[in-house]
Amino acid sequence: MSDAKERVYSATYTRVARVGLDKTTLDDVAKEAEISRATLYRMFPGGREQILRETIGAEMDRFFISLANAIADASDIETCLERGLVFARKSLLEHAVLQKILTTEPEALLPIITIEQHRIVGEIAQYLVPLISAEKDRLRSDLDPARAAEFLARMVLSIIASPGRWDLSDPQAVHALVGEELLAGILQPRS
Repeated sequence: MSDAKERVYSATYTRVARVGLDKTTLDDVAKEAEISRATLYRMFPGGREQILRETIGAEMDRFFISLANAIADASDIETCLERGLVFARKSLLEHAVLQKILTTEPEALLPIITIEQHRIVGEIAQYLVPLISAEKDRLRSDLDPARAAEFLARMVLSIIASPGRWDLSDPQAVHALVGEELLAGILQPRS
């Protein structure tokens, strides 16, 4: 990614965190990124919508890189899910732009979430398939690892966004959630 694009993504993030989506203009982004408006339009011919979409994509990529680092040394699927849930929920709560949008214009999130959901579910499921497959001795015989991974990906995303009765900052609660609910229908308990 070019340095100029990275500056635009950073400027867009800063502006949205400060004033929200609706009040973020191309002039604001150009000024914050220290580039001309004409340069901004050459870089992003799709205008404001393209800049917002690409900034969200860049933020998601950063998140997944950080998540991958947080769970890189997980020895099994339980540990991976436990660490991933704690990290993701904490990241969600600490994300300045997301918190600003949730406070000022939550209705703006639905189209973004709807568009990106399939990509996110696919990436998480793809990561989980080998972890589930590695548990072949514990995997229910009637389950396909790819289908189980997609189910887990959808459940994990749902729980991160809305944990319900589960306290995702409590390691014991997360351990119970993973063992009693997320993996209970997929893997046999360890002997």
